[in-house]
Amino acid sequence: MSDPAKTRRHAERIRELVASLVREIKDPRLGMVTITDARITGDLREATVFYTVLGDPTEQASTAAALESAKGMLRTRVGHALKLRHSPSLTFVLDNVQTHVKEIDDLLTEARTRDQAVQKIAVGAQYAGDADPYKSDDDEVDEETGDSPERVGAREDHG
Repeated sequence: MSDPAKTRRHAERIRELVASLVREIKDPRLGMVTITDARITGDLREATVFYTVLGDPTEQASTAAALESAKGMLRTRVGHALKLRHSPSLTFVLDNVQTHVKEIDDLLTEARTRDQAVQKIAVGAQYAGDADPYKSDDDEVDEETGDSPERVGAREDHG
């Protein structure tokens, strides 16, 4: 296992390298791709590169095929740039950010709708009990001692 800070630095460097090297790939199947993140295992042997593709599912599939075919060249170039004993193997994973954004937007819209419904109900609402439910009529204080009636009675019994 290597140092976590070193692992993070290597992952960031891999992300930067792959992002710059993807521009050099001359495959016509490669679409508008953006490298969003990279993660590497603690032993620096396997790297996972996350990417997004602008376009429909067919363009995403063709870009995945283009990245898969360029994987060897990318691994070699990344290994030379990192100057590691072993070049990390690269795995490309589609980072479907648009789907996650849509899910979050839908959840926020639903939360706003529910909040508005609660606010409509709360407009005419009244308290079910007294304004101060913790105050009772028994809470009178003896003016001479400052004690409650229960304490005065208890003192007289033990007295």
